[in-house]
Amino acid sequence: MPASSKAKSLSSLVRSAIKSKASSISLASPADDATLKHFASSLDSSPPSKPKSKKSIKSNKPLSETTAPSAVASLNLDPASASEDLTNELPGGIFSILSGGSSSNSPDVQGTEDEKSMENALDLPWFPDMSHSVLSMRRKEITRERKQKWIFKSSQVNRFGRLVNMCADRLGTHTTIQVFDKLGRESGVKEYNALIKICIERARSSADEDVGLEQIHMAFQIFKSMKEQGFLLEEETYGQFLAYLVDMGMTEEFQFFCGVIKAENPSSVARLGYYEMLLWIRIDDEEKIQELCNYIVSDDEGTMSVLQENYLLALCESDRKEEILQLLEIMDITQISSLDCVASIFTCLGRLLLESYAEKFLLSFKACDHAAENITNFISSYVVGIPNLAVEDVISNFKNWHMKLEVTPSSAGYEKLIMYCCESLKVHAALEMVEEMCERGLTVSIGALHSILRASDESCDFNLVRQMYSMISRYKLKPNGETFRSMITLCVKMKDYGGAYDMLSDLEKMNLTPTASMYNAIMLGFFREKNIYGGLRVFKQMKEAYVQPDSQTFSYLISNCDSEEDINKYYEEMKRSGIQVTKQIFMALVNAYATCGQFEKAKQEHLQSDEELSRLLPLLDELDDPDYWFEGCLRTILYCVRYKHLRPALNLLKQLKDKICTDELALEVIFNQVFALIAESESTHLQLGLDLLHAIKNELGLTPSRKCLDFLLHACANAKDLRNSKLIWKEYEAAGLPYNTLSFIRMYQALLAAGDCKASKILLSKIPKDDPHVRTIIKACKTIYSEGKKYKK
Repeated sequence: MPASSKAKSLSSLVRSAIKSKASSISLASPADDATLKHFASSLDSSPPSKPKSKKSIKSNKPLSETTAPSAVASLNLDPASASEDLTNELPGGIFSILSGGSSSNSPDVQGTEDEKSMENALDLPWFPDMSHSVLSMRRKEITRERKQKWIFKSSQVNRFGRLVNMCADRLGTHTTIQVFDKLGRESGVKEYNALIKICIERARSSADEDVGLEQIHMAFQIFKSMKEQGFLLEEETYGQFLAYLVDMGMTEEFQFFCGVIKAENPSSVARLGYYEMLLWIRIDDEEKIQELCNYIVSDDEGTMSVLQENYLLALCESDRKEEILQLLEIMDITQISSLDCVASIFTCLGRLLLESYAEKFLLSFKACDHAAENITNFISSYVVGIPNLAVEDVISNFKNWHMKLEVTPSSAGYEKLIMYCCESLKVHAALEMVEEMCERGLTVSIGALHSILRASDESCDFNLVRQMYSMISRYKLKPNGETFRSMITLCVKMKDYGGAYDMLSDLEKMNLTPTASMYNAIMLGFFREKNIYGGLRVFKQMKEAYVQPDSQTFSYLISNCDSEEDINKYYEEMKRSGIQVTKQIFMALVNAYATCGQFEKAKQEHLQSDEELSRLLPLLDELDDPDYWFEGCLRTILYCVRYKHLRPALNLLKQLKDKICTDELALEVIFNQVFALIAESESTHLQLGLDLLHAIKNELGLTPSRKCLDFLLHACANAKDLRNSKLIWKEYEAAGLPYNTLSFIRMYQALLAAGDCKASKILLSKIPKDDPHVRTIIKACKTIYSEGKKYKK
């Protein structure tokens, strides 16, 4: 059902339900100040009129006079599943889930059912907003999200959030709240917000009108529960719900819930104005839009209220050029109190290519003695907003504007550029920005350092970690433990174990202590090279440093056992340490049993992967919404790749190809995600990648992208597979992709890793060496692979 039809039907159902119930909740009287009166009057309870000419209209009656917000409050929002009996008869499985996982006493199949519930396929990393209509515009953002999921481990808050989702699926949202109360955990804002999010997601994904109505009712029930618990309705709670009503164009429901929120939290009125403007823009109510625009410039004193600023912010984010130009001719933006709002205006000016206005306003801010830090922040907001501009040109514009205005760049302005460079994977440019900041004596935040490290990983510019570490040492920057873990990981990916150990040694100088994740990164590097002795030596060093191993440590150790005796030894040690069984431990047991010849045990536990897939595929078939089907399909494909289910993955890729055959860039991004996962996985996944490449060419009739081949070549280097490295090298030419400097360097690394010194020397002579960065990488490769041989001995 189209969204508009769905919204119309759903709206009718809600209105009918509202009129059929009496209310027991009374709202506070309207506030006396002008801001509140205007907001109330702007929310007309009558159905939206058809778009008319853009002229100012009189305000309608206040919401409190025309609507009965309390009329919905007593709706029977409790689902049938929310009975008290259910919470008193909870199955034992839910308590196991809430207690943190399996309680099995052996590495056998017993006790893994609860672990399967805890870490099932639906908990795989998700790519937000992965609809095919926006995928091509969010290519780098998707990659960054995937990397963040991989790099940073789930915190306790995230873990409980997953439990909230799981329990809501099984018991219903209302009963879930009761369950947590029964178990002695008071539901907090985060838990309530997670439940509201579930309601919104279900309402968005369902084509069933009754389901949508039920979810709206349930969200309101959660609002009521929060009020009863004494929680204030803040934007983190109501924002996601209002955004849904705006997207669906549900005007009357929006008015009602705004009344409820305003009554419970009068200070929210200004922020509600932001969503109000978005609503009128969404339904193209030109009269209302013009009315709010007139209100933005209605203050004779020249100052703007917070409500007016929020109206303006929504207008800028929607790129309403005509209205924005009208306002900019009248208003004085130097009177806006919110710096974020001003920055948003400058970003909008960049998107709309309004350079003359940007210069006019920047000069105005300088003339009124605004802080230089604010001006440089506005400049960076403007230049990064300009579309289709190369990173180098963005940086050049940033510097030129500062020279033109004779202002000094600030930390905030630089860091916004650094983030922009990292999103574009222009790591060298980001490092140059950091160098400039340090030379100017500006403070570099830890967030900027982490962004650069993540971008270095994504772009495979591992060697840049040395330049980063050099800056940290020279300028006495303040890294934390996660910074060191990321740097150590990059060193290991270059096979620079000496550099990784040097960083461990330098922790004390930085007043930091080593962590299990730092040692795990080094251990994983040795195990990937099949250097079992090196990996076990890291475990010994970890103990000597009094660093407590974690579940990831034991999953690596168990995965690389070659006897059942060793499997049991590490498993028992893990239990003595009080570490819970995780999905990684479970998969490690499967791999280890298979390696040491215990095929029956490996097969019996591996059945779980097949069972998960057999559940995922029918669930995918039930998704009617194309965007949700697309997201679910991509997640299922990645699951298939992770557990080496080639044929199901290929069948799903065929379906994707048929559905989005006209969007070649979207298809390319999907395949890049798949091969990136293969490159990150163990060397045993290489064959799956090769089989998938063969199928893409011969069964799907597609040509692999340069990224796909880059990832495969990286996987070959990790596996030290000379024959397949040469095979992939030929694929570049077959795909019509000319060799570039990066592909030459990748192949050079693969040849060195495989030990073919003669071929590597020949290839080295063909690599252009004009770029100093290329020379640095070549030197690093020679050092790394010679040191790798030393550490193997």
